Amino acid sequence: MAGALEPYLDSLRRELQAPGPAALSVLLALLLVAITLLLWRLAQAGRSGRRAVLLLGLCDAGKTLLFARLLTGRYRDTQTSITDSSAVYRVSSDKSANVTLIDLPGHESLRLQFLERFKAAARAIVFVVDSVAFQREVKDVAEFLYQVLVDSTVLKNAPALLIACNKQDVTMAKSAKLIQQQLEKELNTLRVTRSAAPTSLDGSAVGGPAQLGKKGKDFDFSQLPMRVEFVECSARGSKGEEGDADFEGLEKWLAKIA
Repeated sequence: MAGALEPYLDSLRRELQAPGPAALSVLLALLLVAITLLLWRLAQAGRSGRRAVLLLGLCDAGKTLLFARLLTGRYRDTQTSITDSSAVYRVSSDKSANVTLIDLPGHESLRLQFLERFKAAARAIVFVVDSVAFQREVKDVAEFLYQVLVDSTVLKNAPALLIACNKQDVTMAKSAKLIQQQLEKELNTLRVTRSAAPTSLDGSAVGGPAQLGKKGKDFDFSQLPMRVEFVECSARGSKGEEGDADFEGLEKWLAKIA
C-alpha cells in the first residue's frame, strides 16, 4: 500500500515547498486522489477475502444435488443434510477463476445456525427454491429469505444474490417471474408485521430487525443493497438421471461473480 502511494507523497512534498495558492489546490487534489485510492484498495481487499458462495434454501429444494452437479456433472441420490459441505468450484471458461461452494442444511432447526457461521465469508448467495412445491411453501420460503436479507452482516457486505428456481423439468413448476412476484408480496407482508414489533418504555424497538427495502413503498428486490437475479434451472435435468443438469444460467452467474 505504501509503495502505491509513494508517487503521490513525493508530489505532496514538492508542492508543500512551493509558495502560492496554487500549491494548496494541488495539495487538496492529491489528497483526494490518495484517499480514493486507499478506500478502493480496502474495498477490494474485503471482497477478495470473501470467496464463499452459500447455497441456501428449505429442505428438499435441491441444494445438495445442485452442489454435486456443479462439482462433478453427475447425478446422485441425496438426502436431507444435517451439516455443511464445501468444495472449490472452478469456472469452466477460466480455470483460474474459482469460488468455494458451501451447501448449508435447510432444516428449520439448523439453517440459521449455519448461516451465522458462514455469512461473513459470503461473496454471493444462491437461494434455491423448489418451483414445484413453491405455492404451498411460499410463506416458509419468504420467512427464511427475510431472515437472510435483514441480517446485519448480509446488509453490510451486500453479497450478490441469485434466486435459483429449481426443478423446472417438472410440468407443474412455477416460473421465475411468478416466484419473484409472490416473494415480493410475501416479503412486503412480513416487513409490515415485523415493523409492528413491541417497543420499550422509551419508544425504541425491542430487538427489531433492520428495515427491508424502502419505507413507505411496497417491497421489490431492486430496493436491496445487493444485486438480485432470478434464474430457472433443473439439477435433475429434462432427460432425467442419465442426462445433464439444466443450469446454464446458474453457471454463467457463477462465472460472473468468481
